[in-house]
Amino acid sequence: MAKHFKEIEIPHQKRFNSVPFPSVLSPNTSFSFPSSVSSLTGSIKTETPYLDSLLHKTGAILFRGFPINTASDFNNVVEAFGFEELPYIGGAAPRTNVVGRVFTANESPPDQKIPFHHEMAQVPEFPSKLFFFCEVEPGSGGETPIVLSHIIYERMKERYSDFVERLEEHGLIYNRVLGEDDDPSSPIGRGWKSTFLTEDKSVAAERAAKLGMKLEWLEDGVKTKMGPIPAVKYDKSRNRKIWFNSMVAAYTGWEDARNDPKKAVTFGDGKPLPVDIIYDCLKILEDESVAIPWQKGDFLLIDNWAVLHARKSFNPPRRVLASLCK
Repeated sequence: MAKHFKEIEIPHQKRFNSVPFPSVLSPNTSFSFPSSVSSLTGSIKTETPYLDSLLHKTGAILFRGFPINTASDFNNVVEAFGFEELPYIGGAAPRTNVVGRVFTANESPPDQKIPFHHEMAQVPEFPSKLFFFCEVEPGSGGETPIVLSHIIYERMKERYSDFVERLEEHGLIYNRVLGEDDDPSSPIGRGWKSTFLTEDKSVAAERAAKLGMKLEWLEDGVKTKMGPIPAVKYDKSRNRKIWFNSMVAAYTGWEDARNDPKKAVTFGDGKPLPVDIIYDCLKILEDESVAIPWQKGDFLLIDNWAVLHARKSFNPPRRVLASLCK
């Protein structure tokens, strides 16, 4: 039983096997919960075992009603959890470092949706935990929908067992063309210099090789090929298979001046994916997901092994910050 945190219920939550998704925590007013960031970080440190076990059980925790107002407050909260930082190498989204371990979330234009994905599922080194923080509440829209990955695996297996078997056997290959510099008009507009954190092509090639990524240099950028990489993983800690891939995100969203989404992802043997199944998978993701409207000061902790996330389009203003952990 937590001393400083109280589990509450809010609209939009769902239940899977009677477990609420996500869990929502607010300050426990039966105990004196001081209204400062340092008291919150102290409570997080004291109650780490409770928070870890709740995250393991539910996959995502929304913290609402706590005294967090700025990026620095959020950075202090992230550090209080004690997870190691993951450097953002190989991810597709344009992001800017704000303070410490805190970055902007994907900076693509507000009218664009960002499809469901596990963070950095298309590279071998991905974060195990993600934090999001609402610094400026959206004018309207702009939710960060979340969905349980094992539920998606089960639904897909029930409906398309042959397709899922092929995926499990061959995995996926992801293809993407990167420009030199970041293109903020694109949801996958990260240029190769910031993707590999270098301006030196040979260092970029070395870092790509470490990720298992092949590069083909072009006149004004580079073509990247990642994979075959598994599309279904086994979550040992929960003893279940998960839908751990960016198939729908790549096929429906990796589009800009350089990239054709239809070429963005194939089976691991190079054969094309069946379009109708991709769009049906998108529908299943949407049907099973939960989208809680952001309130200023909310922060969300996601277990990247258990949960996929997305972003709805929005009317500005909106500022959601993120932090990735090993």
